[in-house]
Amino acid sequence: MDIEVIAKALKELGHPTRLAVFKRLVKAGEQGVSVGIVQEELNVPGSTLSHHISALASAGLIKQRREGRALYCVVEYEKLLSVIVFLQDECCIGEQ
Repeated sequence: MDIEVIAKALKELGHPTRLAVFKRLVKAGEQGVSVGIVQEELNVPGSTLSHHISALASAGLIKQRREGRALYCVVEYEKLLSVIVFLQDECCIGEQ
């Protein structure tokens, strides 16, 4: 994967609030969780949460879906795994 794409993902995860939001979304699994629940559980103002969710979405780390009036966020697990694989890809190879 392109190093610029990985860097953007890591940059967005580098903010404490975004990391907390992302961790909560990971906990929710494949079904995701509504923005309202995330806001309530993390006690983040709506406009602030919207900003952080947008940043995670622009990095490709999450996707959103609307069900009626509720907006759900779901982790893009393939993207998460590609970041992890990138970080561990050359682990312990060493230079001989």
